[in-house]
Amino acid sequence: MFGKMKIQNICLFLFSAVVFASCEKVSPTGLLIAGTAVEDRVKMSSLFYREYQDNRIDGYSDGGYTFLVGADSHVTDDTGRMEEMLQMGLDNEDMFYAHLGDIADTKAEYYINLDKAISKYKEKFLQKLNEQYVDGPITYDDVIFPFFPVVGNHDITHNGWALWSNLFHSSFYEFNIEVAENTYDHFIFLDSASGTLGETQIDLIEQGILDGNSNGERIRNTFVFTHTNIFRPSSLQFASTFTREETFFLLNQFRKWNATIVFCGHVHKWDDRVYGGVTYLTLDSMCEKNSPEPGDYLVRVHVDADGAVTWERVRMNYTKKKK
Repeated sequence: MFGKMKIQNICLFLFSAVVFASCEKVSPTGLLIAGTAVEDRVKMSSLFYREYQDNRIDGYSDGGYTFLVGADSHVTDDTGRMEEMLQMGLDNEDMFYAHLGDIADTKAEYYINLDKAISKYKEKFLQKLNEQYVDGPITYDDVIFPFFPVVGNHDITHNGWALWSNLFHSSFYEFNIEVAENTYDHFIFLDSASGTLGETQIDLIEQGILDGNSNGERIRNTFVFTHTNIFRPSSLQFASTFTREETFFLLNQFRKWNATIVFCGHVHKWDDRVYGGVTYLTLDSMCEKNSPEPGDYLVRVHVDADGAVTWERVRMNYTKKKK
């Protein structure tokens, strides 16, 4: 599977980690203080996209493939669950790994821990690639580790966006996996960290910037990843979601994209349902503090060569070491 991963240039719409200055405000997704607004984050991504829209990572698969999804890891001083997820992905030779936001609590040392963990598994990923390639070694700088996160509300609190963007760079992006000539599976990552898409992101979506078929490609499956949940797991449970108008917009947009699965996090409670022909999966928190016991906190998606899609919940066994 790794041998089928065609690495091109970066799709994360890399831009400088300079953070637009803005007054602090309360985030509607958690009553937490955010240092940036969604408009600032999306404008930064949009500026980069217009310059580098042809430079992205494209995967290639002439057969079936899998990918692994986790959520709300809230990394602090223990990266055990994050490393467990990445190890599972390597062992299973998943095409890529996605994370649904709130990846770390907002302290510099926690992001240093996270960066070290990801770098460690990039080295392991590189080693696997070099075991399969015969045209000379691939260097660390030549490979993009296929770990794709969206930004969550905890990621932007107390100027945490500076930490998050320095490591992951973009708050929304897309990429394709080529599955046949001129036929692709499409992956869309949205910025919902502020509990709203914001005017700029909605305008870009309506303009078709994330449609993935600007050159006439045929889109076979579309998968969407976002932090804020669309549906509440229980009507009796508090969970901040999008405003009603944006919920209607998103539900209609997912149908326009002919989305296969929409992945959400944020609420730390499992939920799965089908609405309008689209499957919605809300993942539980994979954080050992929120979910201290082993459990089915990840989702692995199987995409067959004919385009059929199935998914399964994946058990995590890591528990925090007792001092």
